[in-house]
Amino acid sequence: MKSFLLEIGCEEIPGRFVLRGLEILREGLVRFLDRESVEYGSVSGYATPRRLTILIDGVSGIQKDRTVETLGPPKKVAFDNEGKPTKAAAGFAKSLNVDVDKLRLVRTDRGEYVAVTVEVKGRETKDVLSEGLPGTISSLQLPKTMRWGDGALRFLRPVRWIAALFGSEVISFELDGIKSSDVSLGHRFLSPSAIRIKDPSAYLSLLARNYVVADYAERKKIISDGLRKIEADRNIRVHEDEELLDLVTFLVEYPVLVSGSFEDKYLELPRDLLITVMRTHQKYFSTEDMQGNILPHYIVVSNTTSENSDIVRKGAGRVLRARLEDAVFYFSEDRKRPLWDYVERLRKVTFQERLGTLHDKAERTKSLCSFIAGRLNFRPVEKLLRAAMLSKADLVTGIVREFPELQGYMGMIYALNSGEDKETANAVCEHYLPKSAGDALPAGEMGTIISLADKMDNIASFFHLGLIPSGSEDPFALRRQAAGLITILQNREYPLSIDMLAEKAIEGLPVSPGNKGALLEQVLKFFNQRLEGSLSAQGYGYDLVDAALAVRNLNMNDLKSRIDALSDLRKDAGFPSLLLAAKRVYNILAKVQADKVDVSLLTEPVEKELYSAAVRTGNEMTNRNFRALFELERPINAFFDGVLVMDKDERIKNNRLALLSSVKSVFGALGDFSKIV
Repeated sequence: MKSFLLEIGCEEIPGRFVLRGLEILREGLVRFLDRESVEYGSVSGYATPRRLTILIDGVSGIQKDRTVETLGPPKKVAFDNEGKPTKAAAGFAKSLNVDVDKLRLVRTDRGEYVAVTVEVKGRETKDVLSEGLPGTISSLQLPKTMRWGDGALRFLRPVRWIAALFGSEVISFELDGIKSSDVSLGHRFLSPSAIRIKDPSAYLSLLARNYVVADYAERKKIISDGLRKIEADRNIRVHEDEELLDLVTFLVEYPVLVSGSFEDKYLELPRDLLITVMRTHQKYFSTEDMQGNILPHYIVVSNTTSENSDIVRKGAGRVLRARLEDAVFYFSEDRKRPLWDYVERLRKVTFQERLGTLHDKAERTKSLCSFIAGRLNFRPVEKLLRAAMLSKADLVTGIVREFPELQGYMGMIYALNSGEDKETANAVCEHYLPKSAGDALPAGEMGTIISLADKMDNIASFFHLGLIPSGSEDPFALRRQAAGLITILQNREYPLSIDMLAEKAIEGLPVSPGNKGALLEQVLKFFNQRLEGSLSAQGYGYDLVDAALAVRNLNMNDLKSRIDALSDLRKDAGFPSLLLAAKRVYNILAKVQADKVDVSLLTEPVEKELYSAAVRTGNEMTNRNFRALFELERPINAFFDGVLVMDKDERIKNNRLALLSSVKSVFGALGDFSKIV
């Protein structure tokens, strides 16, 4: 057993792609070894901006012997009409070095094919690796790849070296003109010379001596511990930012923390604007005192030794001051006019070429807000509608054009600066919430209503254009917005349903009357998919969720109570019998459109009994006594046993179908029982 090391050295890979690239490389190598029947032990991955490395311990020196079945030509090609092997069969057998009489027929999804099973003797692992690694690496489905020079290889960034060792032996291969070796490189500036790797087990320590901390978990710990030490030494708090911590971990190979500061005058900028300038553009950690007041100090994670800290500090400060000056300029210019003036400017900015301008978008949101306000009896409506129009006004301000992530927040700041009341300003900020799973929900009523309207308009609008999420592609974040809308409705006891909101949103779009129904079905199917996942994750049976969702009323509180009721019914020992009875009703009505029941045509005792039971149970269901459904089991079975539903008399037949339809509607108050397993 030996260790296998593969290091792919590159130009600097963007931080957000490093870890994903490493995971894909790891998965690809593991699949390759499994496919080639090479036994191996633990698999470790290391990554920096300049290298992706996989180290696998306990790799067998020889492949396992294995039996391989190979398919040949179809039966009709391999044998003639008399059943004798054709030239195609003979050629296939010869290619595998077996006699024709060793061929056999196997049945596949595509029909019968000839096949041959051969025993393959295991080869030396180093030869398997040498032959297979080029294809394995070049076939990786990496994010945001590029091609460079005249080569055909696509990778995250240009590959500059490849180190590949099996024990102390070099695995020789060539990839797009780059030959593998036992040579790596240290830190680009602190130790740029070549490093010869004699043993994979010495890889981490060898790089460490050359100013490369290859283990990203160790780099993250160094940075995190450094931040905690600064907090303790200075009695301050570094703003918690796990996303930034992960990013800077993959921006450096040798992390050293350097503290810097800026002039107090910049503290006059809004808090989140200051933090964003440091975080987004410079990747600096911002700080605050123990009372929560932001401080004119920051922390930068450098990629050099502490001896160079003064140079790093001066350079970081110079760049940050330039950014802060830009922020001061835009902030000053934006405040020269009230936020409402920017609403008119929305007419000059396209939201989507087939959906008009941002002003058109705001008007649609405003219309939906008016509808929701009417359903909720919200007052004052005029104030809500003004906030709806203001909600997108900050998108055309200088600050938000420079820092798009501050949309909403800067709208709130500018609204307050313009004399708008706090409730309106907060609504402008909160209507983007929640921005992700687990994020805060809008706290105010106005922000909640605008959030619902804005999200539903976005979903309906892009579905109308056919820009529907597919697979992992969701460029307009419609899944996230749908999840946010669902979460809001789940946490607010609003008399609103998703289908109601979707239908109203579609009314505001340029959709032909004949296409509105199909568009609504698409949107509701999309929401059903989100709800299925959400409710199943909460522990509800998938079939009960499907049954409840089949009812066209996606009011979150009603939906949850119906699933709870179905879950409660299922616990009863008599539920399987009730379900069988219900399915007898559903099955016979599968393709039937029934009329209303004519009571005068109910002549048989079992008909009358079922009708009375359906009316009585329906009334009980209205009073939320869902267990009354159990009273239908016996009358349903008695009805089917006592009469012929498809009577020769057309009137009797249709009336009996209508009776069963009325029974089905009683079950339908909870959901579609035909979907319950």
